[in-house]
Amino acid sequence: MLLSDTSYLRHPSPLGELVLAATARGLSGLYFGQHRYFRGTDGWRHDPAQRHLRTTARQLDDYFAGSRTAFEVPLDLTGTAFQLSVWQSLGQIGYGITSSYRMQAEQIGRPTAVRATGTAIGRNPVSIVVPCHRVLGQHGALSGYAGGLERKQFLLDLESRHRGSLR
Repeated sequence: MLLSDTSYLRHPSPLGELVLAATARGLSGLYFGQHRYFRGTDGWRHDPAQRHLRTTARQLDDYFAGSRTAFEVPLDLTGTAFQLSVWQSLGQIGYGITSSYRMQAEQIGRPTAVRATGTAIGRNPVSIVVPCHRVLGQHGALSGYAGGLERKQFLLDLESRHRGSLR
């Protein structure tokens, strides 16, 4: 992905401002302020009218309002084959359900790669949309979230509150 192909917009949320990034192919980034792996928007075009950005912003608003359980936006993710397999697996974790790093390693057929799976989860470039917040540490411990553990807890609490009221 060339940086010049990337558009972005800043979008307000209950967790603070989010930076959404997309190419013509799909959403390529969703970052919180002080996100551990966000390198900034240098070389990107500010384009709030870009279709994948608009769609994602609307769907995020619905998610935070408790009326959306899954995202329907094409993704344009860049990573290793291993990372892509981990991120795809995260998409299978249902709304309001949690998993563990070990379970995710087993899900991709690499049961001994728990640590590598955790690293790949931490590098997920589209937090919330690809629900890495639903992965917990050993014995259900809250751990490892590039946007901060307080945001991870907020998202888990949000889904827990709304899970029973949705279809």
